[in-house]
Amino acid sequence: MAASLHHRSSFLIARSAFPALPSASNTEYRRKACLALAYSKALDRVNVLGGNGDEGHTGCVNALAWARDGEFLISGGDDTTVRLWKLDTCHSTSEYPFTSRCVIHTGHTANIFSAQMLPHSWKIATAAGDNEVRVFDVRSALSTTTSFDREVSLSARQSCLRVIRCHSDRVKRVITEESQDAFLTVSEDGTVRQHDLRTPHNCSGSSPCADPLVDLGLELCTLSLSPLTPYQFVVAGDGPYAYLFDRRHSRRTLEARWGSIPGAGQDLTTCVRKFGRTNDAPPREPFRRDHVTAVRMASSNSHEVLVSFSGDAVYLFSTTDDPEIEESMSRKSSASDLHAKVNSLTAKTDINASKVTESHENVVSYDEEEDEEDDDEDAKEDTIQPDVPLVKPRMRFKGARNVATIKDVNFLGPNDEWVTSGSDDGNFFIWNKSSGALHGIYEGDSSVVNMVEGHPTLPLIAVSGIDYTVKLFAPARLPSRFSKMDDADSIIETNQIMRRTRVVSLGSLRAMLGDSAIQVAPGVDIENIRVGVPDCTNQ
Repeated sequence: MAASLHHRSSFLIARSAFPALPSASNTEYRRKACLALAYSKALDRVNVLGGNGDEGHTGCVNALAWARDGEFLISGGDDTTVRLWKLDTCHSTSEYPFTSRCVIHTGHTANIFSAQMLPHSWKIATAAGDNEVRVFDVRSALSTTTSFDREVSLSARQSCLRVIRCHSDRVKRVITEESQDAFLTVSEDGTVRQHDLRTPHNCSGSSPCADPLVDLGLELCTLSLSPLTPYQFVVAGDGPYAYLFDRRHSRRTLEARWGSIPGAGQDLTTCVRKFGRTNDAPPREPFRRDHVTAVRMASSNSHEVLVSFSGDAVYLFSTTDDPEIEESMSRKSSASDLHAKVNSLTAKTDINASKVTESHENVVSYDEEEDEEDDDEDAKEDTIQPDVPLVKPRMRFKGARNVATIKDVNFLGPNDEWVTSGSDDGNFFIWNKSSGALHGIYEGDSSVVNMVEGHPTLPLIAVSGIDYTVKLFAPARLPSRFSKMDDADSIIETNQIMRRTRVVSLGSLRAMLGDSAIQVAPGVDIENIRVGVPDCTNQ
């Protein structure tokens, strides 16, 4: 009897020392553990999609998204087509044999910046530089009854369900929600809009566009929400901050309480936090204004936010962090205090600009008049959502160069253990989220990497940029051929130097040569002068 009690006591002690697995099934727990372990290893390129004549894009690839739990990879770009790639193990013995199964000729007249498949459906929403959002139905081409022996080509006439023209400027991102009919878009017209395909709408006078969820009054280019808190989203663009909005805090006015309809442009959500850098962040270059290129909310938790600043680095924030007390206390609602704050900020900006000029006078020259205009714009930007508390970052991930194009930022791993971003040097970087340490540098493009998307269930990463192809990376079984970690120090040093250099596109060079007396030497082909980045980076 005593022995039996002793064994039972030992069992209870052991059980308390090794708690039970999480509520998810043991199989799911092991899958996530294996996936996390796989991402901790070095990666290598396992496939290149496209570049084979008929099967592939003929322009830069700006949009990447995994669909239907990773069964399909969606890509879109400057050639105004959308392609759907499917893992085809029946016709290939390679490890990751993705092939193009459908190409949609969208009818867009400008670059496609974003393409997403709406959940629980075969609908694909696209956003482009022609100010339009289009929705396509690809069920006929990708249903399980269709043969996958050949690529199916769909025209806009065959597949387009809706053309949405609510935005007045280029549309940069489509963000899906847990719905096959509702989704969000963000545009350079400064608005975030929600669209519902169940509601008839033709953007005309007989069916006017609904008020936007957000109208910030500055160019916006990026938007993200967490699937765990879909009522919150982060938006950013041409300014020094990213803004957290909450749809549970709808604005109320006296007119609304008395039954009046809210005026056009009135926000239907409330900005509850701003995310900005610390005072010890690298100084802004004289010729470059503060700009956020990408934001990303974590999918494994409801509070972490990545913000990528142009010309700087990637920063990690949390929506649960307390804002700075002095920041919130300094924000007054009176017009006089706000005006004084603007004047103070303008003066400080002028002083900082002069200091930066002295410290970088040998790096690049710039137009003083243009810089004064930027200072005025900075003061104006600081008046946007002035009463909203400012949250400071938890971590900074540095090394990549984000100057030439609008680069995305992302989490990797089943629990978002890693942070990744493309770079102007043709590489993509991976950092450990907890420590901020650089984990890997990989060659992903011949020029610039813009998009990095991790597969939802496999240790597989899709990468795209200026090249007309999509590269796939997975854990390496042999020494990685595309790892650049051996040259990490020189790559980071070069990126640091190039970050301070003004990037001139080929189109800008043509304009400068056309407007000046500069003569090009006979026999010199302007198309082959590598001044900055190709024209297709017009993002």
